[in-house]
Amino acid sequence: MARAKALIANDPLRRWTAADANDTYNIPRWGCGYFSVNEQGNLAVTPNAEGLTGSIDMKELIAELTARGIQLPILLRFSDILRSRIELLCGAFTSAIKEYGYAGTYRGVYPIKVNQNRTVVEEIIEYGRPFHYGLEAGSKPELLAVMAIHQDDESLIICNGYKDEEYIETALLASKMGKTVILVIEKPSELDHIHRVAERMKIKPSLGMRARLSSRGAGRWEQSGGDFSKFGLGATEMVDAVAKLKEWGEIDCLKLMHFHLGSQISAIKSVKNALREAGRMFVELYKLGATGLSFFDVGGGLGVDYDGSQTNFASSMNYTIQEYANDVVYALKEICDADNVPHPSIVSESGRAVTAHHSVLVVNVLGVTEFNTHVPKELPKAAPPLVLNMWETFQSVSTKNLLEAYHDAVEYKDQVLQLFNLGHLSLENRVLCENLFWATCEKVLLMVRNHPHVPEELEGLEKALSDTYFCNFSMFQSVPDAWAVDQLFPICPIHRLNEEPTRRATLADITCDSDGKIDSFIDLRDVKHVLELHPKQDDQDYYLGIFLVGAYQEILGDLHNLFGDTNTVHVQLSPDGDYDVKEVVAGDTVSEVLAYVDYSPSDLLGRLRNSVEQALRKKLMTIEESRTLINRFRQGLVGYTYLDKE
Repeated sequence: MARAKALIANDPLRRWTAADANDTYNIPRWGCGYFSVNEQGNLAVTPNAEGLTGSIDMKELIAELTARGIQLPILLRFSDILRSRIELLCGAFTSAIKEYGYAGTYRGVYPIKVNQNRTVVEEIIEYGRPFHYGLEAGSKPELLAVMAIHQDDESLIICNGYKDEEYIETALLASKMGKTVILVIEKPSELDHIHRVAERMKIKPSLGMRARLSSRGAGRWEQSGGDFSKFGLGATEMVDAVAKLKEWGEIDCLKLMHFHLGSQISAIKSVKNALREAGRMFVELYKLGATGLSFFDVGGGLGVDYDGSQTNFASSMNYTIQEYANDVVYALKEICDADNVPHPSIVSESGRAVTAHHSVLVVNVLGVTEFNTHVPKELPKAAPPLVLNMWETFQSVSTKNLLEAYHDAVEYKDQVLQLFNLGHLSLENRVLCENLFWATCEKVLLMVRNHPHVPEELEGLEKALSDTYFCNFSMFQSVPDAWAVDQLFPICPIHRLNEEPTRRATLADITCDSDGKIDSFIDLRDVKHVLELHPKQDDQDYYLGIFLVGAYQEILGDLHNLFGDTNTVHVQLSPDGDYDVKEVVAGDTVSEVLAYVDYSPSDLLGRLRNSVEQALRKKLMTIEESRTLINRFRQGLVGYTYLDKE
């Protein structure tokens, strides 16, 4: 149980404070200084970008947006956090390069697959311009977008992924615009393909090679690296590739060596091991004659500490960005110096670490199913023995017999079902026994919350006795990784944080799918299965924030139950410390999502009219009812796919 909860339980006179909220939701650890609780008990956003002061009250921001007619759920994008992340990453490498006397430079590259949204990519280009921050494409559509939007000729365009002739031709032509476009060879046959196309077009390519290292990453995506990785050239294939380039007289085209350990690397030891192997590979390629190698691309994988535990847990990372940069720079310098190889420029393709923090999904709670027990003041006079046993167990619960009372209650509950199925127990008595069972469990839970060591058998009680808060969002559209790979995201109220949260809950979305629920939440030492929330007041909105959703979630989201993209608002701090709503992107309308699955709104309206006419002829509805239905249908087509609180 949370330390703050235990303190307050032991001292009922102590008032709940923002510090308790910070402890309960672990905000300072996962928030990285961007999120905090203000004096009003609301969550505040402080971008911490260079030259900026002030913060944004999220509750006030949501109030302003809803007053403008922007419905929830709303995806908030804080542009200045994006800027801060780029400054932090580039600053870490700049600092490491200076500290270790490294002769090369750092060239960050953003892989747009992480978040291809136009505004996000444009902002990364804008904020990354002082650092010559480049872009990475992994497909033809991404390459076309990158070519058009890329502006800085000193920054890189890295071309990864499988490549057909059209992809290769496009990349080669892009290099004729003065851009540094590097085609990374992902499999042996690509080298021959690129050679043929480049020779026909009479364009000299800039090439990279992706090494398939034996070293692997750590965490959820560990399997994407190693000897059996989907992409990359093994040691033999790389040596063969160098030999071919020499034979063709094109060894000087090889500019970059690349490797990738997988996304969200949780343990720095994996990075260190890979750097040794990759560094040696780079040096050996140079010694084989690839003296044009001038870029060492460490790929992606730089993690995000979603739970704030700073461990090698899958949703965390046991290192900082500065430590990561230090290890990359130091390892490469040491290896290159040992063989008198010039220091290459360092490239990283860190997407998650750049974009995750800047996006927050704010949802409103539509309703609550509370767990409540109903225990009579006294039993009926003719209560059967099983009811009496359950009553006695309920009455006898104490701190000394918690486990024994729980075992007895479970045994009696099993007997209740058996007797009921055999017709020996009435429905009324079954209900009474079940109420007594849950009341017994509740008493046990209230007592065990303050115990330093909770028996394993009782650990599931918190979830079993929790409320369900129904929230206005689709898990499959907005946080698909929570469903697909059990990714943990920080979740907490954005207001009332100066009040003690007295309810324990799991979250349910509004899809008609039993998987549409969140019942795993971040905790400092483990995963907890309930979230501390406040009682919902009937006349007031209750808002929850789902944080760190800026990487992958939008593009991976699907149209389950035809819930579309949410409304999106880009927010930026102004020089006077206030904020500006920079851009509002309307979410999908019903007609738009219907069109995605090949329904024509006009055709649907025509079909409905025919059905209405038939109903009128059969006198099943009135003309007024038919007009109301048609109008409601039209309004629905242009409406938001999510629920209106009214």
